[in-house]
Amino acid sequence: MERLARESGGLDVNSGYAYLLWCRDFADTSVVARAGGRLAGFITGYRRPAAPDTLFVWQVAVGPDFRRRGLASRMLGHLTAAACERGVRFVEATVTPGNKASQHLFASFAAANDARITRDVLFSERELGSGHEPEVLHRIGPLARPIAARRGPGVRG
Repeated sequence: MERLARESGGLDVNSGYAYLLWCRDFADTSVVARAGGRLAGFITGYRRPAAPDTLFVWQVAVGPDFRRRGLASRMLGHLTAAACERGVRFVEATVTPGNKASQHLFASFAAANDARITRDVLFSERELGSGHEPEVLHRIGPLARPIAARRGPGVRG
């Protein structure tokens, strides 16, 4: 996961140890996709402690060989469908203004699920430090069941 995050070019890369802990402690709110034994993509997320009806999507990564095939959308649908079965009604993620792929992913997800999407700066450049774009919070919901999961081969929760 660390390698895939690094290859993405746009994610803040965590340590290998952090990804291992994430997989252990937040497995119910994360998903990986494999193809032929290779890691094709992942989404890490968690339920917000102060808002347990909200799934916060921390990172979305898709390997270079698997981009532009709808994998991120399928992973997000799969993850959110499972989370909604456990009471999630909203999805949140922060996206920098330069990350057009993630902006498209979350806008498309909201549209596919007839859900409202709001956007507001969560952390500014001042808070994040020089050279870091602001993190814009995308909040999607409320979500109705069933979620447009668009499940595909190799996507596992």
